Amino acid sequence: MSIETREPLLRIEGLTVTAPGAPRDLVGGVDLVVHRGESVGIVGESGSGKSLTCRSVLGIVPDALGLRADLLSFDGLDLATLRERAWRDVRGRRIGAVFQDPASYLNPSLTVGRQVAEAVRVAAGLPRRAARREAVALLASLGLRDAARVATRFPHELSGGMLQRVLIATAIAGSPDLLIADEPTTALDATVQAEVLDVLAALQRDRGLALLFVSHDLAVVAQVCERIVVMRGGVVVETGRTADVLAAPAHPYTRSLLVAHRAYGLERRAPEEVAHV
Repeated sequence: MSIETREPLLRIEGLTVTAPGAPRDLVGGVDLVVHRGESVGIVGESGSGKSLTCRSVLGIVPDALGLRADLLSFDGLDLATLRERAWRDVRGRRIGAVFQDPASYLNPSLTVGRQVAEAVRVAAGLPRRAARREAVALLASLGLRDAARVATRFPHELSGGMLQRVLIATAIAGSPDLLIADEPTTALDATVQAEVLDVLAALQRDRGLALLFVSHDLAVVAQVCERIVVMRGGVVVETGRTADVLAAPAHPYTRSLLVAHRAYGLERRAPEEVAHV
């Protein structure tokens, strides 16, 4: 099914995030659509507003910042007006999230299996024993060998790549419609990064969930996303199908990103190949 015929899942119009005393808007009038089952990448330098855009969707923008939007809708829900109790039914269940440093989001005093099981229990309402079994199954489905043994480990006993898979398991425990991945591979070496990207791509394909992937690295975004949104200075400067943007970038900033990442071989790959990796 083409992107154009899919039903919109997330719709953002005129999203603006401000900070007291800031010389400009941190996010300035962003428009964005993510369709069901679609993978969209937001790429840009640090401070471009890409992470704040995602945090707006998750309802976790710091209180000190101001947020307004003409439309901030997820599957018909007006996210801009949701109260915290309603957010509990959306965040973690309908929308999952994975962040850059998994160790910061995991409890160091609990085994990873217990933490994944708790996410399953809360999201699916399963009894504790059934939730533990489901947690092991989730970890195994993400490519962790001997998942039952891994589940007994504490976060400090696992590698960065394994921790990221654990965090992904907690994020998909509620079978969300949308998974937001904010710089999930930045701290990983190239080999582990490729493995995590493969896991995310497989999840998006096999579960049919929508993926909103954030990175400063155009090469990484191009590997997993059908469509690219380029941000700079809090605004969207270019958007389009991955293949089209890589083949003929329209904005000078996008062209500079492409030149900067030639070492990754993007320009030597056919656009169709990049778009469907």
